[in-house]
Amino acid sequence: MSMCRLTLVLAALAAFASPAMAAPAVAPKEGDFVVRDFKFRSGEVLSELRLHYTTFGEPRRDASGRVTNAVMVLHGTGGTGKQFLSPQFADELLVPGGLLDPAKYYVILPDGIGHGKSSKPSDGLRARFPQYDYDDMVAAQHLLLTQGLKVDRLRLLMGTSMGCMHGFVWGETYPDFADALAPFACLPNEIAGRNRIWRKLLIDAVKQDPAWKGGDYVAQPKEGLRTALGLLLVAGLSPLPTQVAAPTRETADKAVDDYFAARMPALDANDLIYQVAASRTYDPSPRLEAITAPVLWINSADDFINPPELGIAEVQAKRLKNGSFVLLPTSEKTKGHGSHTWTVLWKDRLAAFLKATERP
Repeated sequence: MSMCRLTLVLAALAAFASPAMAAPAVAPKEGDFVVRDFKFRSGEVLSELRLHYTTFGEPRRDASGRVTNAVMVLHGTGGTGKQFLSPQFADELLVPGGLLDPAKYYVILPDGIGHGKSSKPSDGLRARFPQYDYDDMVAAQHLLLTQGLKVDRLRLLMGTSMGCMHGFVWGETYPDFADALAPFACLPNEIAGRNRIWRKLLIDAVKQDPAWKGGDYVAQPKEGLRTALGLLLVAGLSPLPTQVAAPTRETADKAVDDYFAARMPALDANDLIYQVAASRTYDPSPRLEAITAPVLWINSADDFINPPELGIAEVQAKRLKNGSFVLLPTSEKTKGHGSHTWTVLWKDRLAAFLKATERP
């Protein structure tokens, strides 16, 4: 499941009954890159912006010194790069012989601004942390690659949910950086309609809790956070697999109780609000023609957050110079919004896409 912790959170009921699998055979490496005096689009400046990352494999360079095998995978709202170590993703891709075999690829899994071990409000600034948005997050990812990891080109840029949206921003902002883009589970349009409404309901629920205190709370505003987590859960569910996973009142109630028990203790209200609010300025739709890299864009028909009934994807896909849009049909195997992390649903399409975009 995964929008990451939002995505792991969002598909919680659909995935809770899934069997465990072995961990990746290759051990990951972790690191931090610090950007000095990072200026946000809001005009705010952070003297030290910490960007955490996890990597698999080693970079390979051609005769001119350019990295030829780098793959970056971007997580969703509330998640971290380590969400991709989940069995349904890593055991299919990040293993010997897998599509992103670390013996072949240098796989980079960043924690976005405000997420994981990267700089975030809960580090101490709380609601005085800069009001970051997706453009800031993409700019920081670019600095991590070019200055921190010395990567000036990507073989593949893949992103899920928020990472999918970052993929469209990347394609427009740095059109020559990636050989191929694979954005999964998003739309390249302003966050509006039902998608914006549930996000605003979430933010308002936390801020209207008396314990919120403008972000300077003594204890977490638990009532607001409970409502917020409930909205996240519902937004990530798909009716059919959820009915299969929780076919009785007792199993459904237990799944909800287990969900809150697992996720409430680690949640920080400021971090969550910033994570959800970061989408407020997102809208790549005016410049889709600027994306020149090949695009494999995959959504799921049972995605509450990006419902196919809107007809947006089919219209916007026609504007991509070299792109294809795939809508996965609803089945007992799909996971609603979280389908983006279950590689069994789309790995054959990704394999064909990688082959088709190989360098000569």
